[in-house]
Order: sequence, then structure tokens, then C-alpha cells
Amino acid sequence: MKHNTYFDIGANLTHESFNKDLCDVIRNAKSTGIKKICITSTSIEDTKLSLKIAGSDKDFFITTCGIHPHYADTFIESNIEDIKKLCTNSLIKAVGETGLDFNRNFSLKENQIICFESQLEIAQELTLPIFMHQREAHESFMSCLNNFDLNVNAVVHCFTENKKEFYEYLEKGFWIGFTGWICDPKRGKHMESLISSMPLDRVMIETDSPYLLPKNLKVKGRRNEPKYIYEIAKRIADLQKKDIEEIAGLLYENSLEFFKLEQ
Repeated sequence: MKHNTYFDIGANLTHESFNKDLCDVIRNAKSTGIKKICITSTSIEDTKLSLKIAGSDKDFFITTCGIHPHYADTFIESNIEDIKKLCTNSLIKAVGETGLDFNRNFSLKENQIICFESQLEIAQELTLPIFMHQREAHESFMSCLNNFDLNVNAVVHCFTENKKEFYEYLEKGFWIGFTGWICDPKRGKHMESLISSMPLDRVMIETDSPYLLPKNLKVKGRRNEPKYIYEIAKRIADLQKKDIEEIAGLLYENSLEFFKLEQ
């Protein structure tokens, strides 16, 4: 069976659910056509774990470095220098995962905003792409971003919203990451019209493993893995009425461009 080429731009491989079989997970990912995985980091300590994994295969992995909005309450001024220092590592190709999450509100809203804007400043200073999270915080999210004249690539990962937000992000020059959410016949239903007609030049795909297992899969357990990236590409291809080969190739090239990587 011939595999297409995929780039999973967001996988949480430091998650404890991968502790026992990470080698198998990586092997399975490669066997299904994945050429690159970006390990998303959620804290300073998590970044160090990401780097340890990425260091085991520098041609296959890249990582991000940042503080997730869930952990914004832990953010202190010295973390700015911590992030800058870690970002000198050549495996770190983006700042984040950062942003706002007013759905869970695991951290105070004002702390999330401070943490987010601090990382936007770091990305600007270091000219690194920024990997962003937004959930039920669109207006505040855009308000923060409007405080900056961003000159770096920025992706809104795990997009689950509507056409209005999608095109608002595109107008700002942002990139969009789609997950297995779009394979869910219920939760992803509202995005079908958007996906079928959207421009693809700034679209990328990600599994967000171990979360967001594509609901169309009949597999044991609920853990998602990078090897299921195919399902997201196929869903986009089906809705766009295009060949999976064409879509997979385009999404892969987009990802290389976003992270400023060479072929």
C-alpha cells in the first residue's frame, strides 16, 4: 500500500498515556506516511520533555516552547527568559502552545491574557512562528492580537468554529489547524460547508494526540495517535471533492512553509 506524506503539526507526545509505548506510536506514525511531527509543549517543564523526545530523532521531530492558557496562573516574569533560552535549541520551531481558553478557565482570564501577550512578544522578538489555542474566547483573543503588528507566522490550532471566524483569521494572515473534530458527524457538522469551499493555502492538519480521536474510527479505547492523521486529510479531500494525494501533498507543503523548514 502506497502512503501519502503527512505532517502532524500538533501532537502531545509528552502525555502520560504514551509513557509505555511511545516507540511503537512513533513507529506506527512513520509506517502510515508521517514524515514530520511537531510535539506541542504546554509548560517550561513540558518543553524539556518534548526536547528529550525530539532529540531521539531530529529529522522526524520538531517542538514548540511555551505556556498553555491552562497553566497561565503559574506564569511569572522569569519565564520569559526561560522560554527565550530554550528557544535557542534548533529543534524548537514555534512559541506556544499559548492563547486563551475561557471554556475550562483553569487559569484566571487576566492571567491568561498576560501570559499570551508575553509569548506574542517573545515570538516577535525571536522571529519564530506562534502556535495558538483559542476556545470560547474569540473576542478577547482577537483583542490581544490586535495589540500587535505580527510579523511572524501564526496558527490557530484545533479550529472548531464557523466561517466568520475562519475568514477573520485568514484576513489577519493566520494559518488554521484542523483536527479529528471535523470527522465527528455531530460536533463537526457545522464545519462541513466551510471545509468544502475553503481556500487551502494556509490550512494544516494535526491529531492533537492523545485527544480528539476521529469519531468515525472503530478502535479500542479513546486514545488518539499520529497514525490517524490520514482521517483528517481524507475528510478534507472528500468534502472538497479532490484526490487525497493532492490534498495530502498540499497540506504537507503548507506545514513546511509555516515552520520555515526546508523540503
